[in-house]
Amino acid sequence: MSPAILNGEHAAPNGHSHTNGTHAIKEHASLDGFGTRAIHVGSEPDPSTSAVIPAISLSTTYKQHGVGNHKGFEYSRSGNPNRNALEATLAAIESGGAYALAFASGSSTTATVLQALGPDAHVVSVNDVYGGTFRYMTRVAAENQGLQTTFVDLENASDSEVLASFRPNTKLIWIETPTNPTLRLVDIARIASLAHSAPSKPLVLVDNTFLSPFYQSPLVLGADIVVHSLTKYVNGHSDVVMGALILPAHHAALAEKLRFLQNAVGSVPSAYDCWLAQRGVKTLHLRMKAHGANALAVARALQKSPHVEEVIYPGLTSHPRNDLAYRSLSSHARAYVDRFLKDHGDAAGGFPYGGMISFRIRGGAAEAEKFLTSTRLFTLAESLGGVESLAELPAQMTHGSIPPAERALLGIGDNLIRLSVGVEEEEDLVADVEQALEAAASLSRDL
Repeated sequence: MSPAILNGEHAAPNGHSHTNGTHAIKEHASLDGFGTRAIHVGSEPDPSTSAVIPAISLSTTYKQHGVGNHKGFEYSRSGNPNRNALEATLAAIESGGAYALAFASGSSTTATVLQALGPDAHVVSVNDVYGGTFRYMTRVAAENQGLQTTFVDLENASDSEVLASFRPNTKLIWIETPTNPTLRLVDIARIASLAHSAPSKPLVLVDNTFLSPFYQSPLVLGADIVVHSLTKYVNGHSDVVMGALILPAHHAALAEKLRFLQNAVGSVPSAYDCWLAQRGVKTLHLRMKAHGANALAVARALQKSPHVEEVIYPGLTSHPRNDLAYRSLSSHARAYVDRFLKDHGDAAGGFPYGGMISFRIRGGAAEAEKFLTSTRLFTLAESLGGVESLAELPAQMTHGSIPPAERALLGIGDNLIRLSVGVEEEEDLVADVEQALEAAASLSRDL
């Protein structure tokens, strides 16, 4: 989204303007809370029909009343009312955001950012990066554009170790926090400070998919770019594949470069998918509160089970980086968490911190598979962030593309299970996990 969007216009790659009805963004962004912005920005009543819900614009092309004389749209790859509206919404809910670009998938979003670096660039990436990102960096960008990537434990590395990983051609620092699937936490503000002090001035990108714009605001913490797989929490209903980039106001030139690539490469989402994702955004604040509260309850149940070796959920008081998890909360999430803690006190055992949990079941691959095939409400499936609960085995599913030796170093073993806790009833989810653990334990006893 360009500064023109803040005034109700969207500058297209060819210089024309796209009116997208986001004239109220400034007012909403400065006066209204997260949920209010999510519902109203980009969803203003249609000026021609007064429809409260935006129509789906499926047209691929738009009538011109003279050469270059049109109502802001020419060809749907370059600009579509539904995509523009979604982008306006995303920029409004990602605190510190001014520009947003939607893509056909999270993977195409990753590809576009890395393509923008040009040939022979160097990237420093968190070592526990999503398997698809690892694959693109090491098997696609490395071969096609000479990208060099250094994987660093950004959670535990000292300042000097982080600085030592930078090179003269380092153009980007890629952060995930929490990481996938071991939920390591990276101090965004610290890494951003180090990066911006380095001679090569690399950009800092944060994949904010796991926490969503509700729980974490990386741009406020010093990041230059936020990436989301909108497929996950932002859409929230497991029926859209999409990604997005959000940038702050001072990165206008970079936003225009990325928008040029978005149009030139053509990796754009459909109007219908944008409409669905925007509908999902409107309940994001409600869903994320429920995801977090349910996940905390499930994490506490796992913690009490004799059939579990380790529970990884940064919201737990017992988590070694629970303090960083609290400090990294967005202002709106902190207000929610503070109310939660006031209502529940020490008995809560922690605070809601997104819906993702990883845990190590006692035993190995056999026990893990028994657990995964014994759950009733947790569906054995990849992906995350939907209203329904999912469970998977990263070593053989989402992170199967990472070499076994590297998986072992990262702690992604055959007994590591990842849960995406949905918004079903808390007690039902806890009961489901407990009975599946008993089923896995009985397998061990039988053996």
